[in-house]
Amino acid sequence: MTGEVLRRALELEGESRAYALATVVRVDHPVSARPGDRALITRDGRLEGWVGGSCAEPVVVREALAALAEGAPKLLRIRPVGSPREPAEPGVITEVTTCASEGGLDVFVEPHLPAPRLAVAGSSPTARTLVRLAKILGYRVTAVLDDPAERLPGADTTIDLRALAAGDLGSDDAVVVATMSRYDEEAVDAALRSGAGYVGLVASRSRGAHVLGLLRSSDLPKEQLARVSTPAGVDLGPSTQDEIALAVLTEMVAGRTRRADGAADHPCAPLEPTTAIDPVCGMEVALTGSALSATRRGATAHFCSPHCRKQWLQEARPASGS
Repeated sequence: MTGEVLRRALELEGESRAYALATVVRVDHPVSARPGDRALITRDGRLEGWVGGSCAEPVVVREALAALAEGAPKLLRIRPVGSPREPAEPGVITEVTTCASEGGLDVFVEPHLPAPRLAVAGSSPTARTLVRLAKILGYRVTAVLDDPAERLPGADTTIDLRALAAGDLGSDDAVVVATMSRYDEEAVDAALRSGAGYVGLVASRSRGAHVLGLLRSSDLPKEQLARVSTPAGVDLGPSTQDEIALAVLTEMVAGRTRRADGAADHPCAPLEPTTAIDPVCGMEVALTGSALSATRRGATAHFCSPHCRKQWLQEARPASGS
């Protein structure tokens, strides 16, 4: 099972999809899990693997989704009713379960978020250096080129301007246009449509103003054009092409950090999972697509396990002989 979970994790890594890895690190018998058991939780709340069955899975799913939203790992302590109270610690969540099992377990939950992406339009010296530096920092780099004969060494993939404009990028991603005036206007237009959080144009101040002036006649909203950083990069004064690349990368990283700090207010930020209270055992469960639910007398409830769901439904049935 652990091997299957790790293989699945590699698949998701290759697809640049987020997931959380939950690993059982300690058990107090009797429980069905063992140290080293693992499960993978995707952003839609689906669990693949094994971390102890219905007593543990709802809690693990809930905290895995929270870890993905927060971008931080945590230790989850699942304890039976009546266990000694444990001191509160940063990064540690203690959950009391009302399952019949008298055992407990500790599960380490670690979020795995896709590396940020950088799309570089052009193959200028600045673009080439930017690719090398971004790769060192872990960016996945896409070359955006308008000529089949054009090359950008070191890029992971190559696309055209139409593909860039398709809107595949996110708030943590960046586009830098460094075409040396060859197709600046078209590349900036595509970059603003891509969904990237940062758009930079490597150009002189006058050239940048000219490009934005030309784009004002397009259907792009004015607030979109105002997002373009030009001249791109922090101001280092007179600089070489390599130094310009460093200045651009510095501005990109600083902007991503600021957006992360204000993630709670960002419309594209990952959301904390919506939860509900199991009316039978009192456990808080995440409202995912696979969450157990039932409706009686017009009211819908959500449950941590089939046992709680069955008990709740039986409470609505009339007593025998009544």
